[in-house]
Amino acid sequence: MITQPATRAADAELVSASWTDPEAFAELFDRYSGMLYRYVVKRLGPEPAEDLVGETFLVAFSRRRSYDTGYSDARPWLFGILTKLISRHHRSEAARYRAMRRAPLDGDVESPADRVAAGVSAQAARPELAAALAKLPAKDRDVLLLIAWGDLTYDEVARALDIPIGTVRSRLNRGRRKVRAALGDTNPMIEEE
Repeated sequence: MITQPATRAADAELVSASWTDPEAFAELFDRYSGMLYRYVVKRLGPEPAEDLVGETFLVAFSRRRSYDTGYSDARPWLFGILTKLISRHHRSEAARYRAMRRAPLDGDVESPADRVAAGVSAQAARPELAAALAKLPAKDRDVLLLIAWGDLTYDEVARALDIPIGTVRSRLNRGRRKVRAALGDTNPMIEEE
């Protein structure tokens, strides 16, 4: 007899279960801490990442009874908490972008071929991209980076930041337009022929 693998509990079910069994909340940490950590590293660097991710889960745990269980996916909720915590580190983030303009490309791309391709395009655009991100208003930068680095949808960003989806679209459009203009209206990821 072949048994089916256990189905993964929805995030909302885990949050609800944690009301009586706090250990159930640990599953959310296991699912999303790595994703949140990578996002913070991209925005602020590795130094504050672990603390901010830990603080995000402490805040989420303390507010778990107010979670809207109508949403099965907790990622937008967690990214929303994290984004508010990151906003307190605005100076650190701006300093990180200034440092990125000057620093060589770090090698966190997986394969050698990917490393070469990504390195060529990213290295060329890195100083301008970092400068453009540093100049964006924080609200536009949050939306742009939640979509680009957090891999959230427009709806999820709206939930994360507690703003209307139309505001997400307008901030994203404005942020992309400013970044594109700072890069000379080119996309460094598209090869010119």
